[in-house]
Amino acid sequence: MYFLTGWPRRLLSPLRSAEVPFHIQPSSQRFYFAVLSETQLSVWFGRPSVLIVSYIESAKAAAQFGFYQQAEWKPDDSMIAVAAANGYVLLFDVVSAGEDKFLYEPVYPKGNPRVKVTPGYKEEQCAPALSLEMKKPVDLEAPITSLQSMQEDLVVSTADGYLHILHWDGVANGRKAISLCTVPFSLDLQSSRGGPSLDFDGVHILDMEYCVTLDGFAVVFDDGRLGFITPMANRFTQLQGVWAPDVTDGTCVAVNNKYRLMAFGCASGLVLVYTIDNATGSMQLSHRLELTPKHYPDIWNKTGPVKLIQWSPDYSVVMVTWECGGLSLWSVFGAHLICTLGEDFAYRSDGTKKEPIKISSMSWGAEGYHLWAVTGSDGGRQGDQEPEDIPALQQPVILQFQFIKSVLTVNPCTNNQEQVLLLGEDRLYLACGDPTQAHSPPEQHLPRESSPLHSPSTSSSSVSQGLSTLLGHKHWHVVQSDNAVTLVQFAAIDAPGKCVAVAGRRGFAHYSLYTRKWKLFGNITQEQNMTVTGGLVWWNDFIVVACYNFIDQQEELRLYLRTSNLDNAFSSITKLHSDTLLLNVFRDMVILFRADCSICLYSIERKQESVELLQEVSMSRYIPHPGLVVSVTLTSVRTETGITLKAPQQACVAESILLNLAGQLIMLQRDRSGPQVRDKETFPSQKKLLPFCPPVVLAQCVENVWTTCRTNRKKRHLLEALWLACGEAGMKVWLPLFPRDHRKPHSFLSRRIMLPFHINIYPLAVLFEDALVLGATNETVLYEGLTGSREPPEALFPFCTVERTSQIYLHHILRQLLVRNLGEQALLLAQSCAGLPYFPHVLELMVHVVLEEEATSREPIPDPLLPTVAKFITEFPLFLQTIVHCARKTEYALWNYLFAAVGNPKDLFEECLMAQDLDTAASYLIILQNMEVPAVSRQHATLLFNTALEQGKWDLCRHMIRFLKAIGSGESETPPPTPTTQEASSTGGFEFFRHRSISLSQSADSLLTGKFNLQKTLSMPSGPSAKSKDSDCTESMYIDLMLSRHARRLLEQVRLKDLGYFSAQLGFELIGWLCKERTRVARVDDFVTALKRLHEDFLWPFPVIPACSVNSPFKNGRYRTALGTQLLKSQSADSLLNSEPDSTSHQAAPRSHSWLHGLGGEQKEMDTASSHGQQPQEAFLSPLVSKGEECSIGSATDLTETSSMVDGDWTMVDENLSTLSLSQSELEHISMELANKGPHKSQVQLRYLLHIFMEAGCLEWCVVVGLILREANVIKQVVNLLDSPDVPADMIQSVRGGLLAVDAWASSDCLGYKPFLNLIRPQLQKLVSAAVDSIQPEAFQAAGASKLEPASPRLEDSRGPAPPGTTLPAEAPGGLTRPAEDHPLKEEEEKPLEEGTYDCTLS
Repeated sequence: MYFLTGWPRRLLSPLRSAEVPFHIQPSSQRFYFAVLSETQLSVWFGRPSVLIVSYIESAKAAAQFGFYQQAEWKPDDSMIAVAAANGYVLLFDVVSAGEDKFLYEPVYPKGNPRVKVTPGYKEEQCAPALSLEMKKPVDLEAPITSLQSMQEDLVVSTADGYLHILHWDGVANGRKAISLCTVPFSLDLQSSRGGPSLDFDGVHILDMEYCVTLDGFAVVFDDGRLGFITPMANRFTQLQGVWAPDVTDGTCVAVNNKYRLMAFGCASGLVLVYTIDNATGSMQLSHRLELTPKHYPDIWNKTGPVKLIQWSPDYSVVMVTWECGGLSLWSVFGAHLICTLGEDFAYRSDGTKKEPIKISSMSWGAEGYHLWAVTGSDGGRQGDQEPEDIPALQQPVILQFQFIKSVLTVNPCTNNQEQVLLLGEDRLYLACGDPTQAHSPPEQHLPRESSPLHSPSTSSSSVSQGLSTLLGHKHWHVVQSDNAVTLVQFAAIDAPGKCVAVAGRRGFAHYSLYTRKWKLFGNITQEQNMTVTGGLVWWNDFIVVACYNFIDQQEELRLYLRTSNLDNAFSSITKLHSDTLLLNVFRDMVILFRADCSICLYSIERKQESVELLQEVSMSRYIPHPGLVVSVTLTSVRTETGITLKAPQQACVAESILLNLAGQLIMLQRDRSGPQVRDKETFPSQKKLLPFCPPVVLAQCVENVWTTCRTNRKKRHLLEALWLACGEAGMKVWLPLFPRDHRKPHSFLSRRIMLPFHINIYPLAVLFEDALVLGATNETVLYEGLTGSREPPEALFPFCTVERTSQIYLHHILRQLLVRNLGEQALLLAQSCAGLPYFPHVLELMVHVVLEEEATSREPIPDPLLPTVAKFITEFPLFLQTIVHCARKTEYALWNYLFAAVGNPKDLFEECLMAQDLDTAASYLIILQNMEVPAVSRQHATLLFNTALEQGKWDLCRHMIRFLKAIGSGESETPPPTPTTQEASSTGGFEFFRHRSISLSQSADSLLTGKFNLQKTLSMPSGPSAKSKDSDCTESMYIDLMLSRHARRLLEQVRLKDLGYFSAQLGFELIGWLCKERTRVARVDDFVTALKRLHEDFLWPFPVIPACSVNSPFKNGRYRTALGTQLLKSQSADSLLNSEPDSTSHQAAPRSHSWLHGLGGEQKEMDTASSHGQQPQEAFLSPLVSKGEECSIGSATDLTETSSMVDGDWTMVDENLSTLSLSQSELEHISMELANKGPHKSQVQLRYLLHIFMEAGCLEWCVVVGLILREANVIKQVVNLLDSPDVPADMIQSVRGGLLAVDAWASSDCLGYKPFLNLIRPQLQKLVSAAVDSIQPEAFQAAGASKLEPASPRLEDSRGPAPPGTTLPAEAPGGLTRPAEDHPLKEEEEKPLEEGTYDCTLS
């Protein structure tokens, strides 16, 4: 509503004086301010805030009249009355120095269109030169207690119990005096027909103020009683009064003309707000304004008596100050906005208390953008005197507090209801737009006036796509108003929140966020000849303005198109018969409220840009004074008739008028009682509109109303509801109730219901579909730069900023519906909002609030709501999470009450497991641990641990291991934190290598890792199982047993990839375990199935043979060896070329847990050979989560992903074949080899697993991995190891049988493996010849092979090009030269496809 900004300004008087100002009084329009000190009357101008004239009383006159006490202005600003201490009223004429004489004038740069001849120039831009002349004083012969100005009269109360009515011209015979003893007082006007009230004998008026709309005086008597005096018939001939019972400590009073309220300050520090009952005329207490002990525990009862009360010029807020100091701001119906007695206002950063600033007098400036305050004698003198001056003389100080306010206070139209728009004196704050663009334009003013809004970092929480951008960040878009708009009086923002129209004292302008520019009147005369009276609104791209034309002296309704020039030539003008007070739009209709208390409905035509009067409704019977109407709204909301689920089209029709009459919400509905004629032939514009019924009162104490004309079938509850802000009572919603499934509604069920609810912010906008209230809140920043005795206001006050804020309210409404047994309606409403991103939070809040209230209640609750709420949220899939999140945010003492209502936590835990929601189950485990014995916790934890292992939720597994150990070691008092949602590892591989470095034979990525100098060691994992053996053997053995069981299951199911993740994430000792299981589960029963499974798990393509290979130059043996072998084994070449020389790389790695120690020299020789030129590298295996990666597996063109050729193999080829030029077919062959490789990540993973199996001596698995990698060196190594006497015979049989099975399968199903199998023929022969029952070598040949050629030395092993005389092995032609009709490629492509894994088609 109203928000403090920045620091208060200090206004220093240029005249030095020993007297301190103590009273300030504004003129009726608040252009001028009269400031009193003991013998001095000064007049200040409002904007700019400068001293115009000062009248200093002579010593002789001061002795006669006494010191000045208070002042009052004549309504036309032409006179000032000053009350002096000795009972005199001094009247001063305010005389202007002349038409063209000014004290201050603005200076414009050359070329500016605003010059002195511009109409209205002097009113807006210049401070006039005035002088003060005293007229004859009036002696009332008694001390004066109060002055009150009226139109032609000045009412003065004196201490002898009289009311004096003086004429402003001071004529002696124009004086009347009324004794209070003659005024009859009673509790209401109906019983005040008797004689004079004896109670008020000898009592005089302490303070009084006239209320125009109540036509009477609110008075405070010197004995503390409160009353209201009103003339009975003629003006002041006969008065009567009512008084408020049970109040005897009144101190001051202020009246609110717009809401007909009287605020009385009390000696207890309370402010009591009364209204007059229309029926009986008695004073009724409306509400109280008080500081609560909850928010102000230190000061709430120590403020002292209320000293001053001031309503803002628009009557929407009230400022209160106390004898002990401090300022506090409330909205009209008691919503507390600001208080300077707490937080940063009252305490320094080191915690010491500040002395609250004492206000002796205060007054609101024009439009409420400033509060002028005169500080008390101690506060005013503090640190203001210059060191070289005489202490007696000082510059009097006036503090000017700066405010920004919501646009709803001045222009409560529909446009402004879904956007937060705040108005400053010369700038606007828009809460809209892209957060990256939200920035303040450079400010051209003093630092003290700098933009009061700091911009905190943008909230990064993800907001749903449909959610309004109004929520995304806390930035404001600050727009400096143009010079043409000197003081913002009206403003309106369009529906998208991109354009703002602003009106000052003359004319208006509009600003576009698209262009970041203002659009002003081209003709300044046109601008100066109009003033906006009833406000302005946006209708599509048009600005609708209710204004007064000074030339024609005529009230008009104008339409200006945003995109055209701002000129009357481009506007549509409709003349009006009466002054417009309020303006609003609904779809294509404009509604006006006029000064004659009538309401006019107009239709707007887009094509003709014309406005046509549709209907006129007189409200003079119901509205006592036109100034009481706060807002007028046209809406589709109706009470009883026609609300069904089938007919949402009714929302398009303007059904009702809503009037906020002094806080009372009145509804006028269309009268459908008469005959309903359906004449389809008549045009809509010619159709006579239905009359309106008599008004119905919907609610009291209403400050703002929100409604929308949009429709949405899914969210009808929210869009067809009416939202009200009711001050301290919070908010209310008038909610429609719909029958479900088109059933006929119950006759006893009302069609609408009013539900109250409290929120923590002051509502400024309602987002209907998003179920959100938007607002703003004051924040403070302490500035400790200046300390010491001479503290300026910057040190006394914190710097105030305004931040955007929002709040959800859905849980309040659902709860209210459930309380009223409207569960079906609550379910309809909740289901319509279930898609909102914060809906889970809504359910959680609802459970939490009800639980806190009921479980902590001292009295037994006869009908508890928690079971109903629990039953309600079971309708939603988030039930389990909601309960556990709420429980974990609630203290343990309330858990029994909660779970008595929602169910046993053991059952809920099992439901989570069945639903595979492991993270929620883990949260329930914390609950169980606190509520059940350890045995139950362990049992449930084991269940969860096994499920998490199966699903690969490694974070959760780690937490569970810790949890199980904590139960065992008695640390269960401190439960482990529950993991949040499982996140895929982002490091790109098994995270084995975070804690160890290993050497990989034939490293795949030497270029990348060569820069790291890693030790070539395999350090054993120091996981949880290794660390905890000393502490708690039983628990560790129990956990190890479960881990081993899981590893066994993975190996039995040939899930090597999962086994790798499992080992890496949980620190499982894979090598040691494999050593134990070498002869048991770590065997390979079916080599072909295992090979296929590896292809599938590691996304590794089955090898294919190019169709052109029959005629390929690679049939030549030399080419075959140089290129084919290199490509098949490019990894060795990689390590040769790319490894950096490193002294450690040539040492054999020390091997722990290795069974290979006793194998003899052959093993050592082989180790040295294979480790030559290696560089250890870190490999990272992680789940493949991106879709794109899976799609590109078989692509031959994806070089970076599928090959290490780019690293250096091309150079190797070049070296060997420097004299050759590659033909098209050769390139095809190379691309084919690339296509046969899987992703680089899989390659690193497989090599690591190969290393592990080799260490553990699982030779069968080494063969399988060697086959998929097509590493002939690995097969050779394994076959050499099989010769060792330590190797059991059944393992040799298994390897031989497996290789034979693979060969048979390759011949029939996967010909791509044949070239490699031919390459390892010598090893196959060696195995076969070693067998007891030897098998014919021909079994390993393809059909066309005639004989086996002797094996030749490997090119890689000789570390150089083959010598010319070396016999190279010829390729086995049988596998490659099949008859053409067999279509080997086609068959090759089809087979893998059948297995459901890869499509190996080449691009």
